Amino acid sequence: MQNEQIIYDILQIEAEEIRRKQENKLLSYNKGKKIHKKQIAFHKCKKRNRWVFGGNRTGKTECGAVEAIYIARGIHPYRQNKKDVFGWVVSLSQQVQRDVAQRKILQYLPPEWIVDITMLSGKKGSSLGTIDQIQIRNIFGGISTIGFKSCDQGREKFQGASLDFVWFDEEPPEDIYFECRMRIVDKNGDIFGTMTPLKGMTFLYNTIYMNQNADKEIWYQFIEWKDNPFLDKKEIALLEKTLDKKMLESRQFGRFNIQEGLVYPEFNENIHVIAPFAYPLEWQDMISIDPGLHNPLSAHWYCQDYDGNIYVVAEHYMAEQDIDYHAEQLHLISNKLQWHRESNGNLNALIDSAAGQRTLANSKSVSELFYDRGINVNMHINKDLFSGIAKVKSYLNGKGPKLYIFSCCVNLIREFKGYFWGQGERPIKRDDHALDELRYYLMTKQCNTKTVFQTRIEKDKQRLLKANKYSKRSM
Repeated sequence: MQNEQIIYDILQIEAEEIRRKQENKLLSYNKGKKIHKKQIAFHKCKKRNRWVFGGNRTGKTECGAVEAIYIARGIHPYRQNKKDVFGWVVSLSQQVQRDVAQRKILQYLPPEWIVDITMLSGKKGSSLGTIDQIQIRNIFGGISTIGFKSCDQGREKFQGASLDFVWFDEEPPEDIYFECRMRIVDKNGDIFGTMTPLKGMTFLYNTIYMNQNADKEIWYQFIEWKDNPFLDKKEIALLEKTLDKKMLESRQFGRFNIQEGLVYPEFNENIHVIAPFAYPLEWQDMISIDPGLHNPLSAHWYCQDYDGNIYVVAEHYMAEQDIDYHAEQLHLISNKLQWHRESNGNLNALIDSAAGQRTLANSKSVSELFYDRGINVNMHINKDLFSGIAKVKSYLNGKGPKLYIFSCCVNLIREFKGYFWGQGERPIKRDDHALDELRYYLMTKQCNTKTVFQTRIEKDKQRLLKANKYSKRSM
């Protein structure tokens, strides 16, 4: 009888666990055999302006709904929690709010957490009603409020409030986005958005994806169908057959629909941008510089491994500074990297041939000024634009990627994403300083080993070849 009672008690406990999970979907969110890694990465992010660009049915809306509940309830597993939270869920229209964001919030919000619901229209509990606010119990003892807004109300309806968070479900108009930015200032609040980028190069493309203002609090990631472990593979294959390539970019991969105008559509942050790692000093190859005084001076440090893969490991990118400043920074960064130098302590670098020109303002050229400051610059570079672009493309794609950029090189990454063809089949001459000196460097890779500056590997290879030839002659 005692054993039977134990078995009965276990069955009762299991039944209760199943019942609670059915009533509280949050308990089973990203727990079990199938884990949505991109959703977890979003919740773990500590940045205050974070976005998920996802295709349809990739799980992006769940990210926003669960994040809003985590913050309001005071149970966020990766962030500091507080009580009496006030936040907004912003949809494109009241109908979209009712059918998408509102439904997702209620789906993950257990009834016992709800204190009250204020309706804009319809009855409480009706799926046809539109909610104004939901008040929920915060675990710290206060009452938190999730308010619902729609962009079709106009910017004036977004004024006055002081908020802890704003969740944008799909892309808002520019004026409403910036109005909401003002609402979170008082409380050091968060903005997060989940969207499918169907509108092309909008303000969010520049503000978030390109991060044109270099905002350190901005973070984003792309989610595609294959990232969602809960989607059936047969259904994915069926959807792929029904959409053209242009629509797949947005609806499958969550990418901005701009591939046609990009000079380097082969560039993929998920492939070519990597976390910095400790590389062997023998990989160190060359510094490449695109000079500028009023415009930015761009310099990158390049390594090459034993298989010919190129790694961009460090960056100096600054405008409105003189040669003294730039030379000092080049030496400081090189010291941190333990970068190889000549016996007299000088650095070696490639530089645009325009650096050899003298101006009326200075009796010395830029290259001579760098040389006086311990940087030997080599101006013998191939500046052919089209062959250089082709060279970069071959390293991005070819038979497999051979170019990898450390994530700290933010300006080179940004230029890759915003480099477009203009009229006359030439790229638009704007924000291309890092890409120019990348081309200078990669074009040296098609030359033979008789370059002005050789890596340690190249020098050692030449020494061994010479020694081998001498030993054969002596026999």
